[in-house]
Amino acid sequence: MTSPVSNPAGARVLVVDDEPDLRTLYELTLLRAGYEVLSAANMAEARDQLAAGRFDIVITDMRLPDGLGLDLLKELVAQGRPERCIVITAYCSPENAVEALKAGAFDYLTKPVDLKQFRGVVASAMQAPARAPGFTDSGPARIESGSAHGPAPAPSQPAPLCATPDKSANSAGAQALARMVGDSPAMRAVKHRIAKVARSMAPVLVQGESGTGKELVAQAVHANSHRSNGPFVPVNCGAIPENLLEAEFFGARKGSYTGAAADREGFFQAAQGGTLFLDEIGDLPLAMQAKLLRAIQERRVRPLGETQEEPVDVRIVSATHKDLAAEVQAGRFRQDLYYRLNVIEVIVPPLRERREDLPALCQALLARIAADGSGVVPRLTERQMADILSAPLEGNVRELENLLHRAMALGEAGDSGFGELPLFDAAHTPAPEMLDIDLTAPAHGAGAPTGAGDLPLPETLPEDLEGWLDAQERRVLVRALDETGFNRTAAAARLGLNLRQMRYRMSRLGITEPGSDEPGHGDH
Repeated sequence: MTSPVSNPAGARVLVVDDEPDLRTLYELTLLRAGYEVLSAANMAEARDQLAAGRFDIVITDMRLPDGLGLDLLKELVAQGRPERCIVITAYCSPENAVEALKAGAFDYLTKPVDLKQFRGVVASAMQAPARAPGFTDSGPARIESGSAHGPAPAPSQPAPLCATPDKSANSAGAQALARMVGDSPAMRAVKHRIAKVARSMAPVLVQGESGTGKELVAQAVHANSHRSNGPFVPVNCGAIPENLLEAEFFGARKGSYTGAAADREGFFQAAQGGTLFLDEIGDLPLAMQAKLLRAIQERRVRPLGETQEEPVDVRIVSATHKDLAAEVQAGRFRQDLYYRLNVIEVIVPPLRERREDLPALCQALLARIAADGSGVVPRLTERQMADILSAPLEGNVRELENLLHRAMALGEAGDSGFGELPLFDAAHTPAPEMLDIDLTAPAHGAGAPTGAGDLPLPETLPEDLEGWLDAQERRVLVRALDETGFNRTAAAARLGLNLRQMRYRMSRLGITEPGSDEPGHGDH
């Protein structure tokens, strides 16, 4: 065993490895960097060292004579100890690395260990906050022992799944979490998970429907991590031409391809020391998936036109609206890359699963929209809010924002900022008032002649009111168009509409000009 070495910073590291030469190499590397180092050759010695005191970092080989380093890691987590754990795995065992990250390891190294990378990983672990006691990636865990310097307390109760994240430690992280509007149980659980997983280097896969705010989640993971001062580089994997993928991701040297007039860095180099966000990862071609997998595993990239690889230090956060497990089964996504990316999963709930967040979300979106325009934040009427609460909003937050933006643009000035403009029609798309029909006015009788603005009530109540109204509206529009020779401007004027409103209604109801296949479009 190695004797403790004084260190002004007091940083203590426990090295666990059964190979004396490697253990000595790790010790010397850390001692030169100024750490206080103790070592152990097996699980039993490691447990003795841990029982004698606290450490900042535990570095353990995966395979030990009397057990697995993974078991030691699980013991640390189960005991609620704060040590950040780095696991060393064999080169040919990437699944061990993934398993270690899922079990709560801060990071991993593969053999043969690159000493520069070794020092970098240890330094990153020292910058990261200590692991929150009582939690594993699979959920809350019981704290079974307390400080190693004293007697263990009784086991505590499991921490609540939706516990509020500690926002005091990182103002940028608190702001990032605040941008994720909502205090529903589903959103509180997401925020709690973000605050927990942000502390490690484990890759995070964000899954959710389109428009749910997956990039906001990625930004929050970055802002709450020890990498928050580093760059956050978002990449839309589906928007890059396939022939440019390698150069965009890994960089290129001058002259490596036609048009490469100078050296250029790729996304990995740009995200050095920070977070690389791979949005729509499911759209990445298979050939590029293999290259990305190697870059993630080896933490090295080779720019186009370069013969040597260069190390990169990035954390990977990816996102997709696709079911990647189904994509793997269909052969469109590599299984090994899927397991490498899906170490920690964060599922963003759709709006239909958190309806209670809609009022606050609408207010936040209206404030954002107003900031880009008049600066006056409108308010929703009770009827408009009820429309929103009952709408499917399959496009989620993106659809809601577009809806509010459009309603503000089309609405008239008033106390609400929207006037009385309905936010939804029968198809849940923005629409002005349909027709100036007063269905509460006395009917003239079923057979009485009527004008376009005075339609009779049906003899029997329709089973499909929305369909009936659409049919009446279509009948009136067609009549007005026929009487004006399909002059849309004149027909709109007859009905008290403008041309834009006329085009909208024709398109919605599928009314086409004679000789045209496109609704709502003609020469007039």
